[in-house]
Amino acid sequence: MYPQNLHTHGVLCDGKDTYESTVQRALELGFTSIGFSGHSYMSYSPSHSMSVEGTEEYKKQIRELQKKYEGIIDIFCGIEFDMYSEDPLKDYDYIIGSVHYLLINGEYVGFDRSAEEVKRVIDTYFGGDGMKYAKMYYETMCELHKYAKSDIIGHFDLITKHAETHNFFDTESKEYRSCAIEALREVAKHCNVFEVNTGAISRGYRTTPYPQPFILKEMKEMGCGIVISSDCHDNRYLDCHFKEALELVKSCGFSEALTLTKNGFVPHRI
Repeated sequence: MYPQNLHTHGVLCDGKDTYESTVQRALELGFTSIGFSGHSYMSYSPSHSMSVEGTEEYKKQIRELQKKYEGIIDIFCGIEFDMYSEDPLKDYDYIIGSVHYLLINGEYVGFDRSAEEVKRVIDTYFGGDGMKYAKMYYETMCELHKYAKSDIIGHFDLITKHAETHNFFDTESKEYRSCAIEALREVAKHCNVFEVNTGAISRGYRTTPYPQPFILKEMKEMGCGIVISSDCHDNRYLDCHFKEALELVKSCGFSEALTLTKNGFVPHRI
């Protein structure tokens, strides 16, 4: 069993549930800890992020829950920081660094969308060339450290969200794999803990977690740490496909994953 989830959303951003109901769900599952990671404020994407006022309310609610459940379950107040977010990153226990937008000629272009919207982005901004799109994403990931000191890198190969059903670019090609590994090596210079994210499974986009096995194997070779995450927006799926995620990382050479404690990350035998 993997005993926590650190990538968890709630009602103050685009999650379905109250924070306390998710704590209760974590207890039902036998978790020893739960971490919340609201979407950081993005003026260019208010419907997908917490407001400035909502961010302060979020911190207040999580801190109150920490006190209420002290000695019962450890609760962490984190943030999923989007690369271009305006959040000042104060008073968080950890930061998940993510890229959901590309900045193209001054425009914030969201790509964590439906397959139809991704195709529109590729056609409109990349002349229909999916590999150019993939390369820009990984080039952007390499810049993430300039905006935030992340503790965890979120869904490293997020652009493969629709790869099982749509051939926007060839994830088996040498060109794609070289670009992904080159980015991984650069990103890991600044943060070497990556999440294995099952969220797209619970939402019906994928049947396997992010990242792909060739990336996981490279992470293992590089000595990177991993955490297992459900990217939860509905607490019915708080431990979505954790068993399969653990089997995947073991097949890629990992014998342990990390869990966050009050004293930092510690290894968890898998």
